[in-house]
Formats: sequence, structure tokens, C-alpha cells
Amino acid sequence: MTIPDEPPRSLRLRIDRAALTANWRALDRLSGNAIAGAAVKADAYGLGVDVAVPTLRDAGARHFFLAHWSEVPPVLEHVEGSAVCVLFGTRNADEAAFARATGVIPVINSLNQAQLWNESGGGTCHLMVDSGINRLGLALSELADPAVQALDVDILMSHLASAEDDTPQNAQQLGVFQEAVAQVGARRLSLANSAGIMLGHDYHFDMTRPGIALFGGIPHPDLANHIAQVAYPRAAVIQTRDISPGDAVGYNATWVAEHPTRVAIVSIGYADGFLRMMGKGSALQHEEHTLPVLGRVSMDMIAVDVGNSGVKDGDFLDLPGDLGKISRRSGLSQYEILTILGDRFDRE
Repeated sequence: MTIPDEPPRSLRLRIDRAALTANWRALDRLSGNAIAGAAVKADAYGLGVDVAVPTLRDAGARHFFLAHWSEVPPVLEHVEGSAVCVLFGTRNADEAAFARATGVIPVINSLNQAQLWNESGGGTCHLMVDSGINRLGLALSELADPAVQALDVDILMSHLASAEDDTPQNAQQLGVFQEAVAQVGARRLSLANSAGIMLGHDYHFDMTRPGIALFGGIPHPDLANHIAQVAYPRAAVIQTRDISPGDAVGYNATWVAEHPTRVAIVSIGYADGFLRMMGKGSALQHEEHTLPVLGRVSMDMIAVDVGNSGVKDGDFLDLPGDLGKISRRSGLSQYEILTILGDRFDRE
């Protein structure tokens, strides 16, 4: 059968391209003499690479960081392979072959990866050194290995564990990275993530690698005056109903009406990233009206008290979008709030 065009969706996510552009340019400016790259892994932190990557490219970004090789093809629709870096590196011959065919640059993370990359033909790569986060990367003691010394390293990088905190760990990691710089012949150096940019000149080197701050997150308090909200989610009202005192709303009857209440059932739930822990104490917005969430969040729906707002079936309501406020209320990190957005949104 011929499938007709999809009907309009009841979930919308407006991406403010101007804010995304301004955020990258602010982070690039705050990076001093370094250039800011752009971490666009996890589908641009949940906002969609088809919107984010061309916007960041046009803003001036020239380096785009991904985690998985499966994330590469949609990004190559917008930039050349040499602008793309895969943080997980080449774990096997298939990934090395894919890197060569696309021109994408792998980030080498281990001696095994270094050996594999050399054996597959060598060429330009990036190199991750572990400076104290104990995730990916080579130890200082491994940098003298012949396989590492044989690499053609463009960017030597490491990753800060606690850049958003005032902690001695930041200086300790900087010291380890500087030791690595003395042992590896690399053309460029990179250490700072979004929060790391605010640690100052000593952490900037040649390139910074902001991620969450590009998309409206504030991982460091000093970024608050520089970063604008980018994502504006909205959800449609499926049904409105009037309930009486004593009526319960939602699973397990956690909310019971104390007086006659006009309720709207809204088409968003935990399958769309609006988790149960985000519902309690939160509210949606319709023009100047604040609409408290009632009861538990379901997989596909929430209920809100619409009072005398005049909300009717089919109206779109604005969801909370300030990542910092949502984080403080729910206990989720700002990263989680963005990346758990599902694929049922119409990204505008």
C-alpha cells in the first residue's frame, strides 16, 4: 500500500538556531586564542544533528566530536569527514576501514588501538591520554611505546572529570596533561570541555570541546550570562475533562482533587524524556497561565490542572525548558534531561 504523509505530530521541539549560533560564538570567544569545537554526540545531545550540525558549521565550528561510528553518516551529510572525530577510536579492522573510507579521524585510546591503526596503514589520528578520569585514554606510562610514537597525532587530548567544581583535581589533571604533551609529538592540544573553558587560559590550549553549553546547559555558574536556551518543547492536549472532589488522577492515585478541577491530558510522558521524577512540583505553561502537573507521569501522557485558562483539546502547551531549573528540581543532570528526549518530537 502507499502510505500517505504523516499527520502533524502532537509533540514539537523548536530549536532556536540563533541561540545555538550565539552559544557557540560565546564559547569560542571565552576560549581565548583556542578555537571551540563542538561535541554533537548522542544526536547533538538529543536535539538532532540535522539541525545542530549545519547551524554550528555556519556559526564557525570546524571540528565535530562523536562517540559511536554509527553516528557518523548523518553528520557527513553536512560536513567533510576530516571535520569529524570519533571518540571511541578504532576497535577493529572494520572501524579502521570505515575511518579511511570516510576520512573521519579516530581518537586512539589504547595501545591495542594504536597498534591496529598503524597496522591498517596509519595516517592522521587524534590521541586521548587519561589524566585522572579513568575512562578512555592511555596512561602516561604507555606514551613511550613504539606504537604510540609511530602515530601521526593531530590533536592530543584529555578530559576533565570535575571542571564544574572548585577542586584540586583540575590542577592535577592539567599537570598530567602537560607531562603527556612533553612525550607526544602532536600538532594541537585539547583539554577543556564546556565547564573547563571557564577555568581559564591555562586549560584552553589550541582547541576546546564544548558540548552541553552549546545546547543551553550551564555546567559552570560563570557561564550563566553567556548561554541562552536552545530547546523549546511543546505538547498537545489530547483531551480535557472535569473532575469532582475525591476523584483521583493517574496511576496509584497519588493526587486526589479537593475541589472541582478542569484537567487536560497532554501527549508527553516518560517515553519522551519527561520522567516521573520531573513531574512532581512542575508545571506547563499556556500563554500567561501556569498549569501544574497532577499525579504521576505515564509513558505517553501527563495530566495538568488548567484552571480557568481556557485550554482546549488540540492546544499546544509549553514544557519546562530551563535545564538548570529542571535539574535542580528533579535531581537529573542537565545532560540527562536533553539526551533522554525521544524521537516522537517534530524538531522544528
